[in-house]
Amino acid sequence: MSASRDVVIIGGGHNALVAAAYLARAGRTVTVLERQDHVGGAAVSERPWAGVDARLSRYSYLVSLLPRTVIDDLGLRIRLERRRYSSYTPLPDDPSRGILIDNADAAATAASFARATGDADEAGRFARFSERLAPLGAALFPTVTAPLPREHDARAAVGDDALWEAVTARPLGEFLRDGLQTDIARGIAFTDGLIGTFARSDDTSLRQNRCFLYHVIGGGTGDWDVPVGGMGAVSGELERAARGAGAEIRTGAEVVAASPDGEVTLADGERLGARVLLSGVGAAVLDRLLRAGGAAGTEAPTPEGAQIKVNMLLSRLPRLRDTAVDPRAAFAGTFHINETLSQLDAAYDRAAEGGIPDPLPAEIYCHSLTDPSILGPELRASGAQTLTLFGLQVPHRLVADGAVDRDALWVAAQRSLDAVLAEPIADVLHRTPDGSPCVEARTTADLERDLGMLGGDIFHGDLSWPWAADDEPLETPADRWGVSSGVEGVLLCGSSARRGGAVSGIGGHNAAMAALEMLSR
Repeated sequence: MSASRDVVIIGGGHNALVAAAYLARAGRTVTVLERQDHVGGAAVSERPWAGVDARLSRYSYLVSLLPRTVIDDLGLRIRLERRRYSSYTPLPDDPSRGILIDNADAAATAASFARATGDADEAGRFARFSERLAPLGAALFPTVTAPLPREHDARAAVGDDALWEAVTARPLGEFLRDGLQTDIARGIAFTDGLIGTFARSDDTSLRQNRCFLYHVIGGGTGDWDVPVGGMGAVSGELERAARGAGAEIRTGAEVVAASPDGEVTLADGERLGARVLLSGVGAAVLDRLLRAGGAAGTEAPTPEGAQIKVNMLLSRLPRLRDTAVDPRAAFAGTFHINETLSQLDAAYDRAAEGGIPDPLPAEIYCHSLTDPSILGPELRASGAQTLTLFGLQVPHRLVADGAVDRDALWVAAQRSLDAVLAEPIADVLHRTPDGSPCVEARTTADLERDLGMLGGDIFHGDLSWPWAADDEPLETPADRWGVSSGVEGVLLCGSSARRGGAVSGIGGHNAAMAALEMLSR
């Protein structure tokens, strides 16, 4: 066995790099083991099309939950750009009208709501609904890089018992119907509860509520920003910080087994030992590695993702049926397609029965409108733009058995998108030098195969509330920081950790803090 380290980290995603940087800066010996030939996991930028100078954030794409304290602590040179336009949503039954939410012009937003819905008061309701959520971000986001607060303390910090009950105790659909009157406004709000999450608005599991909470507390405001240079710029800075602090990062190093005493075995037979083992892979993947290493226990359930992502490069932005809205405004924020509340619930029902939702609810945005640096000079000069589509209510079960394939889902997404455009999206797709259209679809099956995310679940399992129950034991560092794997000496540092999910670095930060406490004893 190779010489023991203080810490070995399985997986080289962005959370693992955060943990490695903190631990190495504290003077600990740490080795990161990544099976791919590069680090960053889902937070990378790549050139999907040969001969085309476009660097896309192929999987993860926006940033909200990355705490400023992590950026400052690690000296990260990351630039995040705020989008002026929050969203544009054409009416599904009349795409010649739509709602454009302009963060810089409340009057224009109100006029847009009135024109689209015929209700002069809905814009005010939507604004009040958003303002009502503000205490959640202000109270909860500062706690995500500290030991878990108790529920009663988190509730007291929010200071609004009715809001707390509406978001954490009752299905989100009730809150949406109480605060908003139109199906389309309710749908705009509900989409924050469905990113990577398969649920109805009235699901009693409240998984949609937990997803919604994380989306509205990011940065303390709920704003989602564009990383300049693409998501690869974020993971690249984290790698620089980790290596600069002295962490060892090994790529092409696949872990095939791990033992509770901190020993890992690589595919080539090499074994490494650590005083503390961190897992940047999903909890279900870690469970399989521990079983291969001789651990006993109940097998962890396989998670299930629920999305399709389509990356496109366009020769130009497509024309809209809504001639009152500039396409550069509509595509700069989040463009909602067939996402009224009733459509989102109907899509869930259809998928639960084993079919592809029709119409497929989706949202798109254009990264290059905010950050043209991801395109080469010739593409920028030509007017080319990127387009990212994120389809909802597409559970992994649809593709797991091969009954539905990537092409069928892309056809459904394309049909949904074309329904609100004045021209087919195929007509404005950029072409590679060999004439192929610049489009790639990524399903949950692709995520499972390429990134090792079981079930294609971008959160590595169900999200948890960012606090501890009042009677929950918090006796160990792993428990207090929300990074317990259930195995002493093995910590979760990825999206499976409490307060994990999205590109945040929170799981990595908190696992590093717990590990440092353990190593100091």
